Amino acid sequence: MSINKVVIGGDHAGFDLKEKIKKYLVDKNYDVLDVGTHSRDSTDYPDYAHPLAEIVEKEEGVYGVLICGSANGVCMTANKHQGIRAAIAWLPELAALAKQHNNANVICVPSRFIEEQVGLDIIDSFLKTDFEGGRHEKRVNKIAQI
Repeated sequence: MSINKVVIGGDHAGFDLKEKIKKYLVDKNYDVLDVGTHSRDSTDYPDYAHPLAEIVEKEEGVYGVLICGSANGVCMTANKHQGIRAAIAWLPELAALAKQHNNANVICVPSRFIEEQVGLDIIDSFLKTDFEGGRHEKRVNKIAQI
């Protein structure tokens, strides 16, 4: 699937890395929607994770990038949404596996635990990797229970 639109968001702890990732994606010709935060002022991560998750759920071919200090808070929040499969990645290989095996549609990055270049590599890996389907598809279909 060709990914053209990326929604990005995070709290104050993720602000600096979010801005760098956003510029990186724009420079690579992605359509980037930034749901905030727009400063380093202390803020609450659910205020950005929920809107991002709602957009990713509703729009075909849209993926999300969430960034906070540990990535735990944004990941937990995003996964409250039925159509979201958010995963934490602190290495590019984990981002690739989240997409290949789990069909992740949101990647969550721990800004306090990685270097900037690793963050960019995680995003590249996530966006360039395809879901393998096959034996993984039946498992992924069991994630969303109604």
